[in-house]
Amino acid sequence: AMARPEGENVLVRVRDNGCGMSDETLKHIFEPFFTTKKGKGTGLGLSITYGIIKRLGGDISVESTQGVGTTLTITLPKGQREALA
Repeated sequence: AMARPEGENVLVRVRDNGCGMSDETLKHIFEPFFTTKKGKGTGLGLSITYGIIKRLGGDISVESTQGVGTTLTITLPKGQREALA
């Protein structure tokens, strides 16, 4: 979690009930070109997502249990609205 005052973040959590990932796979999921989809995936999706979230001052974490599913948690700083004239 980010070290920001309460109420200053937006939290997005995405869960699935898929096959889950092993601890070994979890260690590599944000690495460029890492994929478990042999011949199908480029391995760029999560590494690009990670980079965008970090550049925005946010954080992303993943929890997964094989046979149960995966949860991605994204925390982003709350945006500031400009006053409309």
